[in-house]
Amino acid sequence: MSLEQYIPSVVLDRFRAGTVIPAVPLALNAQREFDAAHQRALLRYYIDAGAGGLAVGVHTTQFAIRDPKVGLFEPVLTFASEAIDSWCAHRGRQIMKIAGICGRREQALQEAGFAREVGYHAGLVSLGAYDAADPIESLVDHCRAVAEILPVIGFYLQPAVGGRNLPYAFWRAFAELDGVIGIKIAPFNRYQTLDVVRAVCDAGRAREVVLYTGNDDNIVGDLVTPYVVETANGPQVVRIVGGLLGQWAVWTRPAVEMLSDIQQMLVEDVGISPRLLSQGARITDANSALFDVANQFAGSIPGIHEVLRRQGLLDGIWCLDPDEDLAPGQLEEIDRVVDAYPELNDDAFVAKHLSQWLSI
Repeated sequence: MSLEQYIPSVVLDRFRAGTVIPAVPLALNAQREFDAAHQRALLRYYIDAGAGGLAVGVHTTQFAIRDPKVGLFEPVLTFASEAIDSWCAHRGRQIMKIAGICGRREQALQEAGFAREVGYHAGLVSLGAYDAADPIESLVDHCRAVAEILPVIGFYLQPAVGGRNLPYAFWRAFAELDGVIGIKIAPFNRYQTLDVVRAVCDAGRAREVVLYTGNDDNIVGDLVTPYVVETANGPQVVRIVGGLLGQWAVWTRPAVEMLSDIQQMLVEDVGISPRLLSQGARITDANSALFDVANQFAGSIPGIHEVLRRQGLLDGIWCLDPDEDLAPGQLEEIDRVVDAYPELNDDAFVAKHLSQWLSI
């Protein structure tokens, strides 16, 4: 596969250097129907905030868009792709468009083909449809087949929201596949994070397969850590270069600024400041409220919606499932972290541009 066939060089270079990639939420109205105006505004917000990519059709977009009774997978991906292209052209920018790819082989190939057809650059491949009884070889074959259609980003999704445990052996084989350009590491587990880092280094693909954090509980820690891996060809040093995160679906402007500060710190080869580590702890605390850790992540999507609702980027916190709502005590926790960490929000930035983003 020639990556240039699918991804403009400026977009691929930025992805490999490391950037902010929000996992895009789904905008709905009070009738739980697609809300085009707020979906468009949300995409414009991310672009103007400085995101280098957007992921659509992922967990934060709600897996239920694939339900035939809902019928939103193709309409939402098409709308988002066109809206991103339109606003990027208006702003003179290009960003990476990533489509979530789910299901077993037949479904995944159909989704990848459709994503390519409507202009996505890569697919974030979830293996949540496979259980522990499925051999590693079948998972690798699945990813190989998708990579023949669209460049692939691997996805280590935590089991609490639909993922499965994926051992070192899987990631070692996955990293060698043609067409793989990156891995989103999101098991919320340091041991499993190291499995992925080690596998990519042992495969000798650290330059081609870049690592992104999806560990919303350890964002700063992942981004500032140099991983030194002893391989058969000597020690390899690799970093997690950016993030593809649900947490970065809110307060995106400060996230862009923080990643830029970290990248500059690495260029200058200065020590990690206590201020930055403290900021990392504050972000983790804020994420615990938004993702509803107290209730095993039951309110993770409504929690993200609540922040965007307060800013006017969404009209409400509605999900496709009427029973999916803020969990008991979650609203109070969100109030607490919003009050405790005002430096994490970008309310003023959003207020300044919201009317423009909502305009047709």
